[in-house]
Amino acid sequence: MAGRKLALKTIDWVAFREIISQSWKAVTNSLKSWNETLTSRLATLPEKPSAIDWAYSKANVVKPGLMDDFEKKFNALNVPIPEDKYTAQVDAEEKEDVKSCAEFLSLSKTRIQEYEKELEKMRNIIPFEQMTIENLNDVFPETKLDKKKSPTGLTSQLRAY
Repeated sequence: MAGRKLALKTIDWVAFREIISQSWKAVTNSLKSWNETLTSRLATLPEKPSAIDWAYSKANVVKPGLMDDFEKKFNALNVPIPEDKYTAQVDAEEKEDVKSCAEFLSLSKTRIQEYEKELEKMRNIIPFEQMTIENLNDVFPETKLDKKKSPTGLTSQLRAY
């Protein structure tokens, strides 16, 4: 099987679908089907290509010496396997991304807890129609008038803005 080295890197499609938005689902399905098509084609290839029957070709080609020349050039051909220069870099970036995502996740969980507390506070307040000024100032401390900044009341505070 020609895809033995390729099989080391597989895509976790379930995790991949969880992190993308709904608008990209069609693109993801297309990508997955292409991946499966190419992987199955690669899996059907033999590890080594079949040998060329040079004797048969020499017997059926009319021009003498042509197949000898082809055979000599074919045997001299050496296709080098490209060196993998980027896997280590990608792995290092992946580790950095995992750390930054974990940090973002913990900060997000903290923010969510704070927002849930605020939401619970908002759910438990008295309806605004029933509130007095004291209730409003207790629930929303930023609405309290500062006597030091504005000794005459709200109008002086508004003029400052």
